[in-house]
Amino acid sequence: MAVTLTEKAANHVASYLSKRGKGYGLRLGVRTSGCSGMAYKLEFADGPGEGDTEFESFGIKVLVDPKSLPYLDGTQLDYAKEGLNEGFKFNNPNAKDQCGCGESFSV
Repeated sequence: MAVTLTEKAANHVASYLSKRGKGYGLRLGVRTSGCSGMAYKLEFADGPGEGDTEFESFGIKVLVDPKSLPYLDGTQLDYAKEGLNEGFKFNNPNAKDQCGCGESFSV
């Protein structure tokens, strides 16, 4: 099992954590929501939670809770700028379908 960041995503997280002045890493998860059934959760974490699985990419710690891990296993998080839009992109091999906006998915 693994959840990884691209180098661009890791650099963006590192920059944000530096500006924030504190932080342990990035927490990824899923919740029931969105037009396709599940939505991604992404937040900066000040430490691991109980039961979290911890991964590391390019020096950035990635935390995933046990309920989300089966849905995120194999996911790579990228950070992209496309025209005026920029943000994180989830490359999730478990997603069978995704809404048009990319905010939610189904397995």
